[in-house]
Amino acid sequence: MALTESTGVTVEAGLHRIAEKIDRAATGVSGLERLSGGATQEIWRFDIETSGGKSDSYILRRAPGGTRVTQGTGLELEAELMEAAAQVGVPVAEVAHVLTPADGLGRGFVMRFVEGETLGGRIVKSDHLRAARQTLAFECGETLARLHQIPAADFPALTRAAPAELVEKQRLAYRGTSIRRPVFDLALRWLADNAPPPPARPALVHGDFRNGNLMIGPDGLRAVLDWELAHVGDPLEDLGWICVNSWRFGRIELPVGGFGMLEDLLSGYERVSRTRLDRAAVHWWQVYGTIRWGTICASSIAAFRGEDATMERAMIARRTSETEIDLLRLIAS
Repeated sequence: MALTESTGVTVEAGLHRIAEKIDRAATGVSGLERLSGGATQEIWRFDIETSGGKSDSYILRRAPGGTRVTQGTGLELEAELMEAAAQVGVPVAEVAHVLTPADGLGRGFVMRFVEGETLGGRIVKSDHLRAARQTLAFECGETLARLHQIPAADFPALTRAAPAELVEKQRLAYRGTSIRRPVFDLALRWLADNAPPPPARPALVHGDFRNGNLMIGPDGLRAVLDWELAHVGDPLEDLGWICVNSWRFGRIELPVGGFGMLEDLLSGYERVSRTRLDRAAVHWWQVYGTIRWGTICASSIAAFRGEDATMERAMIARRTSETEIDLLRLIAS
């Protein structure tokens, strides 16, 4: 959504009203700017000014226009998930305030700003992150193992689905697109034939843990972002998703986000969880993650021809063919 002057004025006025809810010493806000990140939600950065002259940076994560409902957990629940993640040692931005109707800003929450890099292409190539990349895959494995310790029972509103049900969901989504793709048909049949059983202990799954949703600094992983696709299911889903080729940003030889090796990711997970992971099951989730992304890409064609005729949507649609190549390689391996 394009930033208009009136939108910025409305958000700034609202933040002035709730400044003391964010920081009791606040006297106002300054430096408001709309950030380009966030495909489904509005992201605003601003500073809280205090009577002592000190200023701290914060992020407002808000529903489009303040009220438009998008797919996902909902922003209030997203804030709760982040707070629960912090309790088990997962690095996240500190939630400072969850918006209420009385705040007049719509739905969303305010969190502390975390300095770092989120652009996947820079994370896999930047010289100043070279040292971080050496251990980042292992660190991601450790983080996911801690994330999966969040009590799923504390979030009964989250959706639940067994692996076979997820395959059927992707089949229906693919059939809703306008172009038949034999590779997708093959992959869906392979996934159905080889689906693992439902997990003995369903876990809280982040749902979008990948390069591009991680805040990285020279010291490593600083925050896990974008919890809106969280659900309850097989924890291996998160391990397969971060290895999807599209999140490697050109470094296809490094399966984990373009910055690390699969065994390092799994070793980090096993160190914290104290469980031996089934490598074949992890591979199945890599195939599933790839068809999931492929279906999203294929569905973007209709979105581009409809109400979302943006360059971003067109670029995502174009990547459908890449996932077909990835699926053939994965199934053959």
